[in-house]
Amino acid sequence: MQKKISPTPASLVSLHAWSQQTAVQSGAFYRQQCVAPNLFSSWLGSEDIGFIQYHVKRSSLTLLVHSSIPLGYYAGMCIAAPEKNLPYINQVSAGWQAFLGLSLCLQLLSLGLIFYWSRRRWSNHPISRTLQVHTGPQWAGWGAVATSINTEFRRIDKFASGAPGARVIVTETWVIKVTTYHVHVAQQTDAHLTVTESRQHQMSPDSGTPTQTLTLRVASINQAVNPFDIRLMSTEYSELREKLHAPIRSAANVVIHQTISDRFLDTFRAQADLNQPYLLPSEMEVELCIGCMQVPAGAKLIRLCCEEGYDSGSECRQCFCRPMWCLSCLGRWFSSRQDQDRPETWLASSVPCPTCRSKFCILDVCLVR
Repeated sequence: MQKKISPTPASLVSLHAWSQQTAVQSGAFYRQQCVAPNLFSSWLGSEDIGFIQYHVKRSSLTLLVHSSIPLGYYAGMCIAAPEKNLPYINQVSAGWQAFLGLSLCLQLLSLGLIFYWSRRRWSNHPISRTLQVHTGPQWAGWGAVATSINTEFRRIDKFASGAPGARVIVTETWVIKVTTYHVHVAQQTDAHLTVTESRQHQMSPDSGTPTQTLTLRVASINQAVNPFDIRLMSTEYSELREKLHAPIRSAANVVIHQTISDRFLDTFRAQADLNQPYLLPSEMEVELCIGCMQVPAGAKLIRLCCEEGYDSGSECRQCFCRPMWCLSCLGRWFSSRQDQDRPETWLASSVPCPTCRSKFCILDVCLVR
């Protein structure tokens, strides 16, 4: 279901104040999420080197810090309100005594829970148990699953989005959501993603422009994996879709607003499918795309527009480069060279080849077969 959320301030002044207040609150929450990891970085280690081990320790540390807030509040009141005699427990009211007792119990409980999690090399931690359900012939134990995730997280071709308390990471094998206290993991081959909700925000505190956020439900055919929700901006949807192996389903009445560049890229791919394919010679090997270094180069530029009867006044020239770019990177290059204020002229335009600078149009883009 699509919902529209729009602030309704009484004036432009109050609208600006609302934007500033929201930005300040977001920044304060972000700093709160990062203070503890920064202070204990030597114990936590590097997220890039040991992603799972880092978040096992970080979530435990976060629980310990958050559980100490009531006790810290009591200690702060001892200094801020000396007239209450809070340091002398036998002289304070029953309410303060109960508050102190509950604060101490909460602190001791969190310490005991973290000690239990750390036993057997953190095998009792909820994140470790989450990885345990993915063990099988390919991974003998949760440690092997953690090694696979650590290895793929270090690669530059992963998809990553979101704030520290709600990060979304998609690698070649895994779909991961990082929260304050937990890490949700689903294997790509077992996962089904469905867009369940879209929300249109009339103004973003960061950019001041309308934005749309999408909520996707990640479910797995593995019954031991609990479903979880991920959220991202609609402008990141196409990048996520390219990283996933399976298609994303959309619930009824969910509208996804793509950018002009994304819509053009879909049209660019559709036209390339209609163009004459390029048959790769048997002695030629296809290398990785030099733009993204993720997929094989799948596009070749051949001057075909003259054969279609569009040669009159055409600036297109024959390109003699071997296949070096994938279709997505070539389409992004094409759209980036256009007049962004006149999208109606994009399809009829020509741009220089990113390698040899020979002009080509959308009719000259051939898929490698």
